[in-house]
Amino acid sequence: MRIAIASDHGGFELKRQLLTRLQDMGFEWSDFGCATEDSVDYPDYAEVVAMRVASGEFDRGILLCGTGLGMCIVANKVPGIRAVTVHDTFSAQVTREHNDSNILTMGGRVIDADAAETIARIWLTTSFMGGRHERRLEKISRVEGRVQELAEKAGSRS
Repeated sequence: MRIAIASDHGGFELKRQLLTRLQDMGFEWSDFGCATEDSVDYPDYAEVVAMRVASGEFDRGILLCGTGLGMCIVANKVPGIRAVTVHDTFSAQVTREHNDSNILTMGGRVIDADAAETIARIWLTTSFMGGRHERRLEKISRVEGRVQELAEKAGSRS
């Protein structure tokens, strides 16, 4: 499994710690920034990871900021992305089983490295259940299609 990971300054330290732990767990990852705790704009990093996951270059993504929420908002703007902010183990498992989430976001100001490691491990090793949940993902895809149609119509009017 190929994992794209990035953070802003608020998630930088958590990312640094999580990268070591992911490596110890045997996961392959690529870090797309940021490289320091200097202030940066989280949308820049969320977009890079979301686009690379949506393109299929990476299987999953992990985004870290202060709360995980800003990164989640940006990532979910990319069609095909099902980003979730998770700070507990139950949600980590269920969002993979039921929602087939492909980007995990967490907050460096919300949880510590031990919790983040446990959540990431569960999220990375839990499979999508399919079945009745597949029909729901198809409905999500149809919503994305309708949104894209609206955007194209709005673009053609300008």
